Amino acid sequence: MKTYAIGDLQGCAHEAQELLDRIFEAGGSDARILFVGDLINRGPDSLGALRRMKALSESSGGRVEALLGNHDLHLIAVAVGAQRMSRSDTLDEILAAPDRDELIAWLRQRPLAMYVDGHLLVHAGVAPQWDAAQTMALAGEVESVLRSDAYISFLGAMYGNDPDRWDDRLEGMERLRCIVNALTRMRLCTEDGSMDFKHKESEAGPVGSGLLPWFDLPGRRTQDVTVVFGHWSALGLIQRPDLIGLDSGCVWGGKLTAVCLDDRSLLQVDCPEYLEHAGKKR
Repeated sequence: MKTYAIGDLQGCAHEAQELLDRIFEAGGSDARILFVGDLINRGPDSLGALRRMKALSESSGGRVEALLGNHDLHLIAVAVGAQRMSRSDTLDEILAAPDRDELIAWLRQRPLAMYVDGHLLVHAGVAPQWDAAQTMALAGEVESVLRSDAYISFLGAMYGNDPDRWDDRLEGMERLRCIVNALTRMRLCTEDGSMDFKHKESEAGPVGSGLLPWFDLPGRRTQDVTVVFGHWSALGLIQRPDLIGLDSGCVWGGKLTAVCLDDRSLLQVDCPEYLEHAGKKR
């Protein structure tokens, strides 16, 4: 059984189905398929994408799974009234769907991190202080709250940029918010691991800023595993021995990408430019 990881869909349901067909052709009908989050929002068919992923997951016996990305968490928060929609959101069809409650309930059960055959999968990044085991444990803390009766109050307090650096002594909502921000929002950091949320439309920080991609921070404790992530379309596809970046800008007119984790073979489909980015990719 081959294992494939797929980058951010962002509501590009047609391209997702085309890529899945190619995966089943190349890897067989029993291929394991792991999405790195942001199934929905900004693309043309978020409802279709979410319904398709839910159906695949529930019928696959565990072979198909999806991580929670920042857009997925945002949908849950909007659906329960914990957050307002922004003008760029394309969530109306989901929120008006007759099966919206079932779709939101399914999303709430999704993980924030997965560890598969030496690969650590997250949506955005991993704090440099965390090794793979701690990453999985901390993701589990947030997952437990999302799956509990306290999830609405959690979502209401989830938004915010502080604290911007991990400390094992963090407690309560500050601890949970820091975990969520690292796993679903992080891109650039200062050398001490403080997360920067201002510069999200480029592949590097401004000259002289001292900002580095989270994966290039010195002493990062996940260097002994291969981290697989999405979220950062300005980077495009990245393949290094210890790193696979999968957000190749599907919704911005790039490609939707799948990488076979067994042999690093690549499958991609071209995507129309659903959003004009004018040089900016988020």
